Amino acid sequence: MRILGIEGTAWAASAAIFESDSIELSKARQNAASDGVYECAELDDPSDDHVFIETDAYQPDSGGIHPREAAEHMSEAIPEVVETAIDHAQERAVADSAPPIDAVAFSRGPGLGPCLRIVATAARAVAQRFDVPLVGVNHMVAHLEVGRHRSGFDSPVCLNASGANAHVLGYRNGRYRVLGETMDTGAGNAIDKFTRHIGWQHPGGPKVEQHALDGEYHPLPYVVKGMDFSFSGVMSAAKQAVDDDIPVNDVCRGLEETIFGMLTEVSERALSLTGADELVLGGGVGQNQRLQGMLKEMCEQRGAEFYAPENRFLRDNAGMIAMLGAKMYAAGDTLEIAESAIDSNFRPDEVPVTWRGRDPVGPAGGASGRRPRADDAETELQGAEATVTIEADRVVKERNPRSYRHPALDERLRTERTRQEVRLTSEARHNGVPTPLVLDVDPDEARIVFQRVGAADLRESLSADTVGAVGEHLARIHDAGFVHGDPTTRNVRVGGNETADGRSVFLIDFGLGYATGEPEDHAMDLHVLAQSLAGTADDPEALFEAARDAYRDESDHADAVFASLTDIEGRGRYQ
Repeated sequence: MRILGIEGTAWAASAAIFESDSIELSKARQNAASDGVYECAELDDPSDDHVFIETDAYQPDSGGIHPREAAEHMSEAIPEVVETAIDHAQERAVADSAPPIDAVAFSRGPGLGPCLRIVATAARAVAQRFDVPLVGVNHMVAHLEVGRHRSGFDSPVCLNASGANAHVLGYRNGRYRVLGETMDTGAGNAIDKFTRHIGWQHPGGPKVEQHALDGEYHPLPYVVKGMDFSFSGVMSAAKQAVDDDIPVNDVCRGLEETIFGMLTEVSERALSLTGADELVLGGGVGQNQRLQGMLKEMCEQRGAEFYAPENRFLRDNAGMIAMLGAKMYAAGDTLEIAESAIDSNFRPDEVPVTWRGRDPVGPAGGASGRRPRADDAETELQGAEATVTIEADRVVKERNPRSYRHPALDERLRTERTRQEVRLTSEARHNGVPTPLVLDVDPDEARIVFQRVGAADLRESLSADTVGAVGEHLARIHDAGFVHGDPTTRNVRVGGNETADGRSVFLIDFGLGYATGEPEDHAMDLHVLAQSLAGTADDPEALFEAARDAYRDESDHADAVFASLTDIEGRGRYQ
């Protein structure tokens, strides 16, 4: 199979040839399964894949990417890179009479509309020229799939860190689910805005990486909300630090340690939530060696596997478009010319994943994604940021040092979160929310001893009743003036103990909580809950509706919170 890929979401005019025997046409391509899901046959070894990539990158004279200039570059460069790739395909074609390619794949979105339209026009023209099918590829899913394909991982969590985007994805029920994402700017854009402030030419990432090697850590704001994160505060603080004469090398070091620490932490939270033990990295920012080192160290610490593709597959490139295009073509997922419009806001969770089955993200050798429960034989569990030891009537939680983080940042986070968890756990209980009793605490060692509550995590007992109870509990703590910070299906315990309302639904792990009366902060709690349901439930929309209904019945300010929730949902990078 030989596929031509064409990429051009923003700066990289790129064309590629992907040739592989590790992807085969399946019978399902001719005969759809009863549920409409196609599957292609993937062999185990992609080492024999042949990938040729030709790229002409847009380099702005000053500042960041200018959409008009990027489109002008794309219109000039795309014809040349495409013809170069076609020439390469013809050199590898066995029969001169047959088309040199089996299909044309193109980046359909997300990206800059004018650039995407140029690429789509070129793809349509080539498909008609050789009378072969057209395949429309989601750019961000391609970043994920190239890592999954080349690593040989079965069902990993993926961290995508690129210029305009940053998110964590997991697979469930035929789609990639956004488990967490930036609430403002992309990872690369945040770094580029800082470097433009100090007069460095685009791209800024490699320059920050180089200067950080000679810098000392300078503390900057660290903002993680569940598995979502925000870069605007750290970016503004970095600019101010330079203006205040903090050495630029030190600010670069602090910028890397903070942004990449946040990305690594949310990746670990996603692994913990889904029960996965594989992580792949995608996106141009992923070329940074410090980020790769953090992710690798985190995975080693929790016994997971990590894979970062080589740099040519991390930055925007047509090779990943052609590779995913081959899988989609093998599964019969092609487009008619009339249906091939681009989508500049094409979210990865809008893509029907036709080329693989419905097994959710989870541990290798098991598709359920479940972690050991408290009533299993194992008594020690690795959570998102702590080791939990379960005894007969108590639970010992220890926030062990995270070696991937800078020691000063790690110590601050562990101590602050331990103190916050103790205080807010007790405060929630005083406001009528079932929580475990705090039996002992050592903030210096980041160690808490809790009463043992619940028989299972919420994700093992998902129902309208249990999720509705979570909505009610969140309403109570919000009305009391604070948030949970991380109300995922792993941070709720169900059953086993009697509660006043008889439902035995307990909130645990308040480490990311804080005092606030702002509706937007309260709405973020609900947003985190919704994302965790999407990653762990088969019917997340219906379950979240139960939480909304219970919240509205209990809360004194539900209208303001739901208005903020609508705003937050529209603020994601793909809306």
